[in-house]
Amino acid sequence: MLTKLTLRNFKLFSEVEVDLSERVVFIGPNNSGKTSALQAIALWDVGVKRWLEKRGSDNIPAERPAVTINRQDVMSIPVPSARLLWRDLRVRKSERIENKLRTRNVRIEIGVEGVDDHVWQCNLEFDYANEESIYCRPPLGPDGRRMHVPDHLKNLQVAYLPPMSGLAAREDRLEIGSIRVRLGEGRTAEVLRNLCWQVLQRENGEEKWAQICNFIERLFGSKLNRPQYIVERGEITMDYRTPSGALLDISASGRGEQQTLLLLAHMAIHSGAVLLLDEPDAHLEILRQRQIYDVLSQQAEQTKSQLIAASHSEVILNEAAERDVVVAFVGKPHRIDNRGSEVLRALRDIGFDHYYLAETTGWVLYLEGSTDLAILRAFARRLDHPAQALLERPFVHYVANQPRKAQEHFYALREARPDLAGIAIYDRLTIALPNDPNLKQIMWSRRELENYLCQRETLLAFAEERGRKYVGALFASAWRDTMEKAIQEVEHALQTLGKEAWSADIKASDEFLTPLFKQFYQALGLPNEMSKTSYHLLADFVPQAAIDDEIRQALDAIRDTARRASPQGIE
Repeated sequence: MLTKLTLRNFKLFSEVEVDLSERVVFIGPNNSGKTSALQAIALWDVGVKRWLEKRGSDNIPAERPAVTINRQDVMSIPVPSARLLWRDLRVRKSERIENKLRTRNVRIEIGVEGVDDHVWQCNLEFDYANEESIYCRPPLGPDGRRMHVPDHLKNLQVAYLPPMSGLAAREDRLEIGSIRVRLGEGRTAEVLRNLCWQVLQRENGEEKWAQICNFIERLFGSKLNRPQYIVERGEITMDYRTPSGALLDISASGRGEQQTLLLLAHMAIHSGAVLLLDEPDAHLEILRQRQIYDVLSQQAEQTKSQLIAASHSEVILNEAAERDVVVAFVGKPHRIDNRGSEVLRALRDIGFDHYYLAETTGWVLYLEGSTDLAILRAFARRLDHPAQALLERPFVHYVANQPRKAQEHFYALREARPDLAGIAIYDRLTIALPNDPNLKQIMWSRRELENYLCQRETLLAFAEERGRKYVGALFASAWRDTMEKAIQEVEHALQTLGKEAWSADIKASDEFLTPLFKQFYQALGLPNEMSKTSYHLLADFVPQAAIDDEIRQALDAIRDTARRASPQGIE
């Protein structure tokens, strides 16, 4: 059984350690490296087999000890060039030593630890040769000799299975080697009937086939018939009977049923193997996702196989978190030892772009909406505040003035980036802010951020500038007078309702500014150009003395939060 995987410079990983167990699930969003981790185990297995075949454990030449692996021999990683296995495609690195520029190889390092009747460790390093080949060897140990590759690993079976990709109308009979090549290339559509045929050719094949048929009937109600080899055409056919009694070709079955049959047949053929299953829940609805994980766990236990599965299913996460090892591929892969509620939320609500921004910026800003960001930018520009540059391209997430949403998002991201810094700025709330040591939270003392734009001088200056722009300086004062009249009318209307236009308690955007600009442009006989999304334009006309200290304090807090952050690249 494999117990730990260590990777360096492989695909998107710079350096990671992944804990393994008898049953382990890699869980995470798309493009997080789950499949790459499975492929790394498969590459390590190819390297081990090739090393033991060519060098054994003792016959190691001092010069050029590496063995060559052809790109096409690594069937589970179908890439057009071996260079694509290296992180950022970097296979060479230049460095200056004693004032001389030297070039050295960037090596992929894959280490695996395991336990059978004893604890063992096997590390391999890979050098790029050319687009078609890579070199493989164990690294040098502390004593200057190549590290040992255990002999018993030549009997280790590692079997990789991608998700179902459909089903071909017909299948020629294939040998097991050809089946594995097609599986590695993701061409599962061409091998389902062949896998079922291979089950019957194995020891205790009839018993294994009967067990598969029972599983399929229990899960889908279909009665499978034995695959038939048509010698004259070199073809394998297979059909099944529906619950209503109709006899149909296996290609007429549902994709979920085909996926389940593929998994069961694959596991039956590879008893006692390390099974690398990529998205075994593909094409299955929620109820059957839970069922298939239970079935796979049972089968792995019965066949003494190790199960390593990659998924982004919430159902699989919930099932595995209760009883098996779960490794979260959220940021740097790490094991979770509870039900993983934050990881679950991360999978459900957060896209890869959020993780990328968290990694690259190191901090996140939570606001009520996009208009708040526009207003803060305008104030920062007006004050020439250091936060001005930070607000040009921030990692901002809008939470509709709900602290709980901000905290849920923030702590889901901290699964990926534990040192992530954050600040949340809310409109005035009716409840006290939660006490959070990691996420700084502040709220405006006035009803909302737009209240800080509401001064008579600001609105008159805005109207005069607009008049100057549209009708010229000569008539700009008329626009100012029109704004003055509009203000008086809205003030009077609000007083009738028992409200104060300039109060900190009024919802300025809806109750004051919206009717004000409607009245202003109506009096001018022009279409209203000032919707709520444009109120940030008023910030340029707020007199310096009228800019509240709260605005400066909020911008200071944003600056301080960004200073605490440590931006970095994706690992």
